[in-house]
Amino acid sequence: MIQIHSAMADVGAGPCRAVSRLPEPRLRPFVSGYSGFRTRPGPSRRRFFPLAQTTVVIDFAGPVRLVTGPRATPAVYEDGWRRGVAFGLTPAGVSALAGMPMSELTGVTVPLEYLLGRRAGPLVDELGEAPDWAARFAVLDDRLSAWLAPDRTPDALVTRAWWRLQEPAGRRTIEALAAELGASRRYLELGFRRHIGLPPKTVARITRFQHAAYALSRSSASFATAAASGGFADQPHFTREVRAMSGVTPTELCAFLQDVEQRAP
Repeated sequence: MIQIHSAMADVGAGPCRAVSRLPEPRLRPFVSGYSGFRTRPGPSRRRFFPLAQTTVVIDFAGPVRLVTGPRATPAVYEDGWRRGVAFGLTPAGVSALAGMPMSELTGVTVPLEYLLGRRAGPLVDELGEAPDWAARFAVLDDRLSAWLAPDRTPDALVTRAWWRLQEPAGRRTIEALAAELGASRRYLELGFRRHIGLPPKTVARITRFQHAAYALSRSSASFATAAASGGFADQPHFTREVRAMSGVTPTELCAFLQDVEQRAP
């Protein structure tokens, strides 16, 4: 799964430092990862790149507490956050935590209370009072474990298909995936519309972009390496997709992502 920090970057605001960690094993079907972040004080704009999951952002130093659903296009937030945590939810995670399909969040941004209700305020306070990032991630492990209801999950076959599409498996066709799972393409398309909010072909496209973006966030990666990581046909295909999905060139995307330094903020 792509680390959450590789999905967001500062735009003209100086570096955003981040530290990431996977949730405890029992949460991994529901939670894709945690990230603690800190940005330089001053006016900023935050860019979210396309994701096929839901992202929760909780700022300790300001009023930003938001949930942004899966999207196939980038989004830019003018009022940046300063210091806090972000975590990703899979389709099963959204259903198990909030009792709603992830499709209700597709393409939109809502307040944290929309997802967590009365639990939002106490969670923000507890995370802000924790002494360090390890303690904050432990709080998330504890609270999410207590709140998740695993019986409220999407269609099992759609969930399996979504996870298969997160893998760096090259240019797998949706027909081939449906056949592998013993379903029709139509069944997958309807299931993804109902539970994910994006068609499977779009989820596969986002995943290719995210794998390439993660490769670009490594300082030693070349564009050719990133294109291969995402399973793109060639470098021109990679360049077109980066422009279409991020709104920037591969060089600009590389600069944004490498501003997110891999050390504790």
